[in-house]
This record gives sequence, structure tokens and C-alpha cells, in this order.
Amino acid sequence: MEALTIIWVIVCAYLLLNLLVGVYCHIRVKDSTDYLLAGRRIGVLMTAGTLAATEIGGGSTVGVAAKAYGSWGLSAGWYVVSAGIGVILVAFIAPLLRRAMATTVPEIIGRRFGASSHLITSILSMLATITLAGVQITATATIISVLTGLSTELAILICGAVLVIYTMSGGMWSVTMTDVIHFFVLVGGFSLAVPFVLHNVGGWESVVAKLPPEQLGFTKVGWKTIIGLIIMYFMTFSTGQESVQRYFAAKDERTAVLGSIICGIIMALFAFVPAILGLVALAEFPNIEANNAVATVALNLMPPVMAGFVMAAVVSATLSSGAGDLLGAATVFTKDIVEHHFGKSLTDAQLTNYSRLCVLFLGIIAIIISLVSKAIIPMLVFAFTMRSAGPFAAFLLGLTWKNATAGAGIWSIVLGSIAGVYWEFVGNPYGIMSIIFGSIVSLIVFVAVVFIERSMGKPPAPPAIPDDVKEI
Repeated sequence: MEALTIIWVIVCAYLLLNLLVGVYCHIRVKDSTDYLLAGRRIGVLMTAGTLAATEIGGGSTVGVAAKAYGSWGLSAGWYVVSAGIGVILVAFIAPLLRRAMATTVPEIIGRRFGASSHLITSILSMLATITLAGVQITATATIISVLTGLSTELAILICGAVLVIYTMSGGMWSVTMTDVIHFFVLVGGFSLAVPFVLHNVGGWESVVAKLPPEQLGFTKVGWKTIIGLIIMYFMTFSTGQESVQRYFAAKDERTAVLGSIICGIIMALFAFVPAILGLVALAEFPNIEANNAVATVALNLMPPVMAGFVMAAVVSATLSSGAGDLLGAATVFTKDIVEHHFGKSLTDAQLTNYSRLCVLFLGIIAIIISLVSKAIIPMLVFAFTMRSAGPFAAFLLGLTWKNATAGAGIWSIVLGSIAGVYWEFVGNPYGIMSIIFGSIVSLIVFVAVVFIERSMGKPPAPPAIPDDVKEI
């Protein structure tokens, strides 16, 4: 059997496995809580695994290898280390997230700051998360395209269809269970690949000899960028629906904290593996498309079975992130827009069915986004900015500051979002990321409005966590 055929068979079998898991999990779904939150009963290891599989996506694999192939060199690994640190920082607020007994981020903001804040945050979260799903479809399709020779467009349609079907079938149960499978395939496949690849190119010394010295700089990307990435990831993981939904689904607060810490450690340990593969690609294949670095190395420098597992690992990374994004977008649309504004009398069965239809509808939009734009990391950063720059202060301080007022929520969300988008539009002046600039504006506005409104005698907004919910 030809090498390419072996690889393709392994990847196809892996895609089929995801579909079968989705069908199996369809049977386990009894109500909307099962569908959207896996019954709020996932344990520590499953929480860590599903968080890791969700956050280690196309940007952390294909994107990091592409950045290592390009201007970042070895320091591209900091993209994932920073994400791991960000997840660990979220552990400090994880108990509050779990204690809130919510389903979505906008729901918490709506409880504290009212209907307008709720609706604006819902729209921002949904649009950003659909965009993120589109990015993961793009990353998956680049692998399928290289393996099969199919056009990128056709590969996007195939990968998008698989993603939509298994997410739609079992909801959070299928996403969580496939995430655990994705996690082991991803970490194992990539980690085992590096020794094979280095052996086949004559060792690390041979790679180094073919690269410009600056490509090996451990912090070439710069400490300002590294610190900015850590801040960005803390902000986006603490407000991103696909991340926070995992904390909502944990069986208790301790599970949420431990799962977050374990996930961060795993991500930091994995971080530089894709960067090394990107550098090998640059040394051996200097004239390829950067996004094809991982696939090209796998096809040319690994035994067929190993290459098949690595390609399945990349597919697993992108599909798991895409499924989390897609389910997150559908959850926000169903709970915060359909049910909250139009469907107060929906039965639980109707809510579950609406959620499935939303996955299908929003999945089609994500596929269209993927067809239109194929830039992975820039699209990721823009989506992070859109969903987090404005709502960050309202979400975090809304959970922790008892004296926060209703006006602070809406003003910080609106002005922070405008500032973030504007900063992105003008090209991130002074090297300050748009999400950070927007979040700083959001924080300043929030604090200022609270002090102004309190001085005028306005009362604090209602609590985000109901008074009758006790610490677990």
C-alpha cells in the first residue's frame, strides 16, 4: 500500500471515529443540560483533557509551525506556553465560574448589568466564536488538502460537514468525549513524531546548520509580545464561551480549578513541539507555504503510519477546538437570544432541538467564513479581540466587585469593544495588542462609571451569583 494511501486511511478512520462517537453520545443526551453542559458532571481529568483539546487547536499546531517557519522561529512555542499560563491564571476565578451555575458568559453579564449588556455581549460572543470555528475548519482543511490533492475549498466543505454532524449529534457529551480522544492522539502523535523527524534529517545539529541563527532565538518574538500573549489568553479564556462552558460543566469547583491547572501544565510541556517541526520544514523545504509546514514534514520525513497519526493529531486538534467553538456559539444563540428574548415558554425538549438546529445553521456560517478567509493566527487574534476587549471588565469585575453598578457594565462593554476594534484597524500601534488596549479602556471606563454612579447615589447592580448558591 502506498504511503499516502496509508496516511489517508488513518485520517479517514479517525474522522469516522468522531462521527461514531457523536452518534453514541446522541443516545446519552436526555435534556438540554446534558446537551449543553454534559449534565454538569465531568471530572478532573476530563475537564483538563477537554480544556487542553479545546485550546490546543489550529493556531497552536499548524499556526505555530507556520510562525516558526516564518518570522518567529523557535520562539513561536511561546504562543502555546502563554496560553498555558493563561489557563492556569483562569484557575483563580474558576470557582466563581462554576458557582454561578450559568450556561453562558452573556448570561452572567445579563444577571448583573441588565438586558442591553446581555444582548450586546451575546452578539459579540456569538460572532467571535463562529469565526473561531471557521479558523479551525481552515486548519483542518489544509491538512486534508495536502494529503489528498483536493482543492482547499472542497476540503473545507468535507471537514466542516464532519465537524457539524458530530457536534450536532451529541452536544457537550460528544465534544467532551471526542476531546479526550483528541487529547491523547494530539499529544502522543506530535511528541512521538519529533524523534523520527530529527533522525531522518540527520539530527538537530543538521537542522541548526541550515537555519539562520536568529531563527533559533528562544525569545526572538520579544518579551513584550510574550507578556501580551499571556494577558490576551487570560482575558479570552476567562470570557470565551468555548472555554468557560467547560468550567460550567465541571462537577464542582475543585474539579474546575484542578482541571485548569493540569491543562495549563500540559500545554506548556507541549508548546515547542510544533515549533520544532516548523523549523525542520524551513531547513528541509524552504519554498513551501508556511501553513503546509506540518503536513509537508509528515509526508516526507516520517514512516507512513507515524505520519498518519500525526495528521490525525492535527485533525484532532482543529476539530476539538472547532467543536467547542461551534457548540459555544450555538449555546449563546439558543440560551441568550432565542430563549431569553423570544422563547420564554420553550420546553426542555424544544430547547435541545433548537440547540441542534443552531449548530447546523451556525456551522454553515463557519464554513463560509473558512472559505472566505484562510489566515489562521490573525483571524484568531481578531476574534479574541472582538469577544473579550469590551466584556472583559464587566465579566471579571461583575463576578468579584460587589459595588459595581449597572451603567458600568454597558458603558465598558461598548467603549472597550469600539477601542479594541479601532486599535486592530489602525494596526496595533506601539506593538500593543488590540485586545489589551480595548480591555484597558474597558477597565478604566468600568471603574470610572462605578465611582461616578455611586457618588450620585445609585445602588450596586444585582449579584451575578445568586445569593442562594453556596460554595461547593
